[in-house]
Amino acid sequence: MSDKPFDTPLCRDAKIEIPIICGAMYPCSNWELVAAASKAGGIGIVQPISLVYAQKIDFREGLRKINAFAGKPVGMNVLTEASSKIYVDRMRRWVDIALEEGVRYFVSSLGNPRWIVDRVKPHGGVVYHDVTEKKWALKALQAGVQGLIAVNKAAGGHAGAKAERELLEELAPLGVPVVCAGGIGDEADFVRVMQLGYAGVQLGTRFIATTECTAHDGYKQAILKAEAKDIVLTEKISGVPVAVIRSPYIDAVGTHASGLAKLLLRNAKTKHYMRMYYSLQSLWKLKRANAGGKGYEDYFQAGQSVAGIERIEPTGEIIARWAQAARAS
Repeated sequence: MSDKPFDTPLCRDAKIEIPIICGAMYPCSNWELVAAASKAGGIGIVQPISLVYAQKIDFREGLRKINAFAGKPVGMNVLTEASSKIYVDRMRRWVDIALEEGVRYFVSSLGNPRWIVDRVKPHGGVVYHDVTEKKWALKALQAGVQGLIAVNKAAGGHAGAKAERELLEELAPLGVPVVCAGGIGDEADFVRVMQLGYAGVQLGTRFIATTECTAHDGYKQAILKAEAKDIVLTEKISGVPVAVIRSPYIDAVGTHASGLAKLLLRNAKTKHYMRMYYSLQSLWKLKRANAGGKGYEDYFQAGQSVAGIERIEPTGEIIARWAQAARAS
């Protein structure tokens, strides 16, 4: 097997060996999973909401556990939506702690990432921003981000509306690294998107079905059983479409916001409150599903990559096998 290093912009920016990101997931980004992805040569992304509120670990303590186990670069996810001053102040403090603990790669989601760029750049930090189309990419680039996470229509969670090839063709001319997020479930998918010209990949669903992820086995088994056609979009998690595994529970509660909810979501003054209501409700359900294995009674977020996921296995084995396949292609 060739051990030649990967030389992509993502590898250079994140200072990693293999262009694979273990994306941030609530409540599945436990410290053991994040650390395993980084130790294997990719990069695990810490999700502070998950670490602090789902895993009940002090943020600095969690980072130190991850760093001690991995011994390699770790990233941080920063949600930029300014829903409240308390939230923003807390997120800023978490960013400062991450910088103090050596984190230099950041993935921003939602809102304007300008303050993140301004905060981390003096320390040598790099920011990639989640986008679903060109107009959001342009705004993010104006804010100073160095790369883009292209979230396509096959992604889990907040999926985009465009296919991986179409989205790359739209974003590549912007002249910054573009990472593919969505629909990557096995090594053949990884090889394909890298050959398209992506700088790397970001995975979520694939890493839930690992031995290190502390998600309940019911969640993992749901991923193994699901096919791409079983992934549906629901507005009832955050007010915008989120990809989940279809189930009797999903069918019973429906996937569309009510008429009143839609009006509140469209109003600039009330949309944040409506999204907060949906988010608090769904976070509780997701945490219950993750911790208690309530089968198909709750929202199990997942992307169309379920089609390529056949077994639960160690994170390191996944990353090593995929790297071997890409080197051999």
